[in-house]
This record gives sequence, C-alpha cells and structure tokens, in this order.
Amino acid sequence: MRDNIYLQLLAVFAPLSLLSLGGGQSIVADINQQAVAIHGWVTQAEFVDLFAISRAAPGPGALLTTLIGWKTSGFLGAVVASLALFVPSSVLAYGATIAWTRHNQHPWHLTAERGLAPVATGLILASAFSVLRSSSSTWMIWGLAAIALVIFLVRPKLNPLIVLFAAGLLNAAMGPAF
Repeated sequence: MRDNIYLQLLAVFAPLSLLSLGGGQSIVADINQQAVAIHGWVTQAEFVDLFAISRAAPGPGALLTTLIGWKTSGFLGAVVASLALFVPSSVLAYGATIAWTRHNQHPWHLTAERGLAPVATGLILASAFSVLRSSSSTWMIWGLAAIALVIFLVRPKLNPLIVLFAAGLLNAAMGPAF
C-alpha cells in the first residue's frame, strides 16, 4: 500500500481539484472524508491541526492538501498532492476562461454565472460545517461561528483577521473551557 501512496494522493486530489468551485475551502469536507475516514492518512485531530496551520500560513487556502501530502509521504508526497490539486483545475480554468470570453454575449452566459454562485456557496458551507463538527464541539465554538456569520453578513468586506483576533481575545478571556 505504501508503494502506491502517490497514486492514491493523485486519485483523491485530482478529481477534487475539478470540484473546487469557490476555491480550496469548498472541498475541505471532502478532503476530510478522504484523508481521515477513507484512507486514514491522518487522524481527525491531526486534520484539524493541519487545517489550522493551512489557514494561518500565508499562501493558498488549499495548502491543507500539501500538508496532508507531507504528512503521508514527506516532500514528494507534498509535491504530488499539491500538483494533483492545482494542475487539473488550472488547466480547466484556462480552458473555461477562453470559452467564457469567447461566448460572453450569449444568453446562457449570465444564467451559468448566476447558477454557479450558489453551488460554490453550498460547497463552502459544507466545508465549514465539516470543520466545526470535527473541532471540539462546544456551544462556544458554534456560538462564535454564528456570531462570525452575522458579522460577515452585515459587513461582508470586513477583514477576517479582525474577527479572528477578536475570537482569540475571547478564547484568552474564557480560558481552557473555551
């Protein structure tokens, strides 16, 4: 099984790459399912830790995939997982951009554009619930997520770091029970 870990990484992350409408965060739930439940590459606690590192580190949001590849098979695993996630969607995006600009006057253009927005939103929401379920499920975590949702609905252009900083302050004030 160890011999084909690179093929497994490729087989998992290449198809997910093509489903990542809305960015890497839209497939976190599927990455969680594949990496933890199906393949057992990481434990649920390790997944949450890797997710936190990927969100705190600069770079693309899909850094989680690179970290999972690193955890499963070192540097080469990180390279394979990263390329599997970024290459297929990049090629598809390039082709779609050419077609999109070529046909932007057709009636289906606006319909397709409006139809993809809720799909991306739903995928991102599923990922958010997946991370919330796998974290320490306390009422404070869910309450904080609900407050953050309201804040971003009211002020969608607000820098997320402000909300993250406020959550950190609340965590420090609440102590270990949080």
